[in-house]
Amino acid sequence: MAETAVSLAREHLLPKIVEAVKMLRDLPKEVADITEELESFQDFINDADQVAEAEEDDGRRDRIKKRVMRLREAAFRMEDIIDEFSIHDENNPHDPRCAALLCEAVEFIKTRILQLQVAYKIQDVKSLVCAERDGFQKQFPLPTKPSGSRGNQNVTWHKLRMDPLFIEQDEVVGFESPRRTLNNWLIEGREERTVISVVGLAGVGKTTLAKQVFDNVHNNFECHALITVSQSYTVEGLLRDMLHQFCKEKMENHPADVSTMDRRSLIEEVRKQLRNKRYVVMFDDVWNEKFWNDVEFAGIDNKNKSRILITTRYEKVAHFCKKSSFIEVHKLEEPLSEEECFRLFCNKAFKYGFDGRCPEELKDISLEIVRKCKGLPLAIVAIGGLLSQKDFCAHEWILFSQNLSLELERNSELNSIGKILSLSYYDLPYNLRLCLLYFGMYPEDYEVKSSRLIRQWVAEGFVKRETGKILEEVARQELSRLILRSLVQVSSFSIDGKVKRCRVHDLIHDMILRKAKETGFCQYFGVYNESVSSGIVRRLIITVDSNDLVGIERSHIRSILIFRKEKLTEQFMDKMFSKYMSLRVLDFENAGLLNVPNALGNLIHLKYLSFRNSWIQSLPKSIGKLKNLEILDVRRTMVFDIPKEISKIRKLRHLLGEEISFIAMKECLGSMTFLEKIRVLKVDPEGVVIRELGKLKQLRNLRITNFTAKLTNTLCSSIHEMQYLEVLHIHVGHENEVIDFPLMSSLSTLRKLFLNGKLESFPNWISHLQNLVKLSLNNSKLTNDPLESLKGMPNLLFVSISHYAYVGETLYFEDGGFRKLKDLELKYLNKLNYIFIERGALQTLKKLGLKKIPQLRKVPSGIQHLEKLEVLHIEDMPSVFEHSIAEDGGQDHWMIRHVPRVQIKNSYFESVARAMGIDSSPLTSLNNQLYGRIQVKFF
Repeated sequence: MAETAVSLAREHLLPKIVEAVKMLRDLPKEVADITEELESFQDFINDADQVAEAEEDDGRRDRIKKRVMRLREAAFRMEDIIDEFSIHDENNPHDPRCAALLCEAVEFIKTRILQLQVAYKIQDVKSLVCAERDGFQKQFPLPTKPSGSRGNQNVTWHKLRMDPLFIEQDEVVGFESPRRTLNNWLIEGREERTVISVVGLAGVGKTTLAKQVFDNVHNNFECHALITVSQSYTVEGLLRDMLHQFCKEKMENHPADVSTMDRRSLIEEVRKQLRNKRYVVMFDDVWNEKFWNDVEFAGIDNKNKSRILITTRYEKVAHFCKKSSFIEVHKLEEPLSEEECFRLFCNKAFKYGFDGRCPEELKDISLEIVRKCKGLPLAIVAIGGLLSQKDFCAHEWILFSQNLSLELERNSELNSIGKILSLSYYDLPYNLRLCLLYFGMYPEDYEVKSSRLIRQWVAEGFVKRETGKILEEVARQELSRLILRSLVQVSSFSIDGKVKRCRVHDLIHDMILRKAKETGFCQYFGVYNESVSSGIVRRLIITVDSNDLVGIERSHIRSILIFRKEKLTEQFMDKMFSKYMSLRVLDFENAGLLNVPNALGNLIHLKYLSFRNSWIQSLPKSIGKLKNLEILDVRRTMVFDIPKEISKIRKLRHLLGEEISFIAMKECLGSMTFLEKIRVLKVDPEGVVIRELGKLKQLRNLRITNFTAKLTNTLCSSIHEMQYLEVLHIHVGHENEVIDFPLMSSLSTLRKLFLNGKLESFPNWISHLQNLVKLSLNNSKLTNDPLESLKGMPNLLFVSISHYAYVGETLYFEDGGFRKLKDLELKYLNKLNYIFIERGALQTLKKLGLKKIPQLRKVPSGIQHLEKLEVLHIEDMPSVFEHSIAEDGGQDHWMIRHVPRVQIKNSYFESVARAMGIDSSPLTSLNNQLYGRIQVKFF
């Protein structure tokens, strides 16, 4: 009997065991193979997607898109398997070996059962991908060379593209200022050939503007040509087109062999035509950033004010020309005013019915439709043209406005708007498409903080590491690429020129949401769309608290963003945390979250976790299970004590809070060696935390509070180990504590420094920080003017001296000092009574803030020399100071007359009015009369 059992084991069981061991040995190679296959498969999906986009037949296009979605779902499964392997591989990093005995082999397989499951899943997904690819090719064969989305566009698309080239002068609305600018660049200016570029979002009016200016000026040139370039140009085709136009203009025959000339011969022929002539050539719709390489030698420089005019969506196209030509760049960013938009709309909608005048009964709904276009001429013209064909019935137009997003997608005369906008999307590399689609995770008109967006991109894996750069730096480069392509608009910059907040145009946002739906990238779950599609959805945006979420297939969800300020129920939270096991990003910023369930520890894939501005008071100990977590944000919450279990998260790079106490884990902090940013770390009395900081050699951003003088040497020693440190904030625990650091030679990389504490004297080492761009001094109690030490710093952009940082009576800005300073804040300086600015000082200053300086009775002497000053912000200053600069009779008003914005804020009158129970608005009205153009605000 025993022999029979052994025989059966050899015959049936042993081959299975050998096969399993082999699969485990080959697993890393199999994962590498499907990772490579995934890239190729994504290219195939991209080609298939563009075929669907270009298809004119609605029914066939829908069928193609359904098959493309099946391809994407197969790709999603490949991604999930690769991620699953990475997690299990970390748990079992050792290479499988052949076991000597059968029992050892069985025991070995049992310990690798999850990895074995991955191996079998790989076999399944390979078959799935092969079947889906073959099935698509049989039903919708791809051409050998995929036709781009421009290759098969319909008549409406071409009409929209060509309309701006044939628009009459009297039909152009707006653009007065940029028209004057371009006119001047084309006619006046330098003798050398100059490339002038008009850059902007698709449909913003680049071609209309450039063509109008070109028509106005081309008679001032001996030769002129207008060439439409687009995406699929050939260099020979452009050169032949130029030759044809030059010869036609001179009524000459072009060379007989022009159709057979090679590129070099064509260049020589064009140069011959242009030699010793003043010429202007307009290249419309340039996409390739290296386009200038193709035409630069044809455009000879005769030093006679010849000009090249380019329209492009990509700012890089303009800057690439700088390699061999002078350039001028006009970014067409300002939208048409509402009045101009309405006039343009009426020109299209009512030109042949009411002489371009809007009927009174349609005025309100017309304005509503125009506002939805957000100043984009392309949309206004297309929608106005469509409505001109409809009955002028208010009810019908109201229905059209209510369903405008649907109309833009389905109406054959309007969906070309989306196609024109989506051209920029299809021109992006795969990872940049994902970055752009992420703007769909945020509501329309939402200005997202770039730091938040960048960290989410990194957590999602959209950004690949580059040598010598941290991931956030690479991600910021990707954001810049989207901005340079006119797909993302910058809302605000930081003082050092980095993007602070950004957004996308509403019509770009609509396009993104359509692509997100088609690709399964993300889906909203809110009041009006509480059902999730049956296909795979990668990401969720949640605006409601609903138990319906538990029905969503959990294994494919990568990210969840919560946009719900109302309280989230415990039932909802428990089910969500236990359900979404594969999450990479979980963002509760501004959400109504009270408690974090212990089930948080289930989300072992999580890389980004934000509770910012929520209502939580503590973190569960289970957070220590999130071994892949890289970003933890508890700013503006009630979380102050960090559980010691967090030290188990060895991959954590950013730990962000308001004032985080590490008492529970002060001796473990040094083990978190991946940390790059800590905000704000509360120092323990013994200084153990400070000593542990020395082990965090990757730190780039450090903010500490509760610092005491006795810890100075320990802190200096720790900082000496941080060779990448860029931001340092030090707050003392008591106002009489002294910050007295010796020479900090290790801080050569420092860019931002904030010191809040008493200084015996101004630290000499600060003036040696060549890369410092931002400096803030608080409560320093300096008796000597610190400006003498700061005036020569080469890159200083922002200086704040506040809260008794200086206790002297005068500040003196010398000629030539602060050559790059843009922003200066002087606040809460009780003894300061005189500020003098020599001519030649602060020549780049754009903003000056003065707040609560009770002894300062006069505006800074010499402020009239600050020609670049844009904003003068005055808050809670003496009334004699405010009256001295009043527009109506102020004796010093002449000194600030050149400043575009003067803001005066005063909390005193408001508080008095509130105490007396009276309305403060008459005070505001009275002061508006007194100060005229100056903005006055009580608060």
